[in-house]
Amino acid sequence: MADRKNQADLSAAEKRNFIDAVIALKRQGRYDEFITTHNAFIMSDTDDGERTGHRSPSFLPWHRRFLLQFEQALQSVNPSVMLPYWDWTVDRSPSSSLWADTFLGGDGRSGDGRVTSGAFAFGGGNWPMNIRVDGRTFLRRALGVGTRELPTRAEVDAVLAMPTYDAAPWNSRSEGFRNHIEGWRGPNLHNRVHVWVGGQMTSGASPNDPVFWLHHCFIDKLWADWQRLHPSSGYVPVSAPRNVIGLRDTMKPWNDVTPEDMLDHTKFYTYR
Repeated sequence: MADRKNQADLSAAEKRNFIDAVIALKRQGRYDEFITTHNAFIMSDTDDGERTGHRSPSFLPWHRRFLLQFEQALQSVNPSVMLPYWDWTVDRSPSSSLWADTFLGGDGRSGDGRVTSGAFAFGGGNWPMNIRVDGRTFLRRALGVGTRELPTRAEVDAVLAMPTYDAAPWNSRSEGFRNHIEGWRGPNLHNRVHVWVGGQMTSGASPNDPVFWLHHCFIDKLWADWQRLHPSSGYVPVSAPRNVIGLRDTMKPWNDVTPEDMLDHTKFYTYR
């Protein structure tokens, strides 16, 4: 069973292999398919309508499947590559190793937010914005501008202590672990990190920034941590009302996987 590691613990070779595989998928046109899928669900998931990837109980299993599919695509390029995670309770500043030129590159420049360093900088020619929310063709970031502070470990622990997975009305107004980790209630965990990074990470096309995968990998790890802490508190609802995904309902766009299929991550990977 392969491990997903903290990005801070990756060797130089592991970082390079990850970057090379991501760029290879981009050149093949496969990377942009993931951006298109995510953007479509951001646009279609609504509080009072059909909701699968966001604002709903299936936020966590949907993204677990999405990450697994992307990880498998990376492994089709290099079988040794695993998704790393970004623990933003520890690596909390623009000077963290995550943003080094040898890994994801740095902050955006003042004025237009253009990332000018690292493998994903516009000047390198490896990372055109083909799936855009506006006319700008370059990766953008504004680290710490939209919100000054990333979530703390104490805030994470408070959310992990919540014993109930989710509750009616099964949307962004719900109480429970899922909505607090997604960020519509409580300390605003997942959503706040997107805003802290800025640039494309604040849009439905957020996978345009490769940090998307590391952020969501940590969210997935936190779900695994919650599952371990609350073994008797499973996914709900089992039988769902209209527009919500129940435990054994299939999830779009795959239509062959249910939340129940995604509950045990150790069938696919472990976390170090």
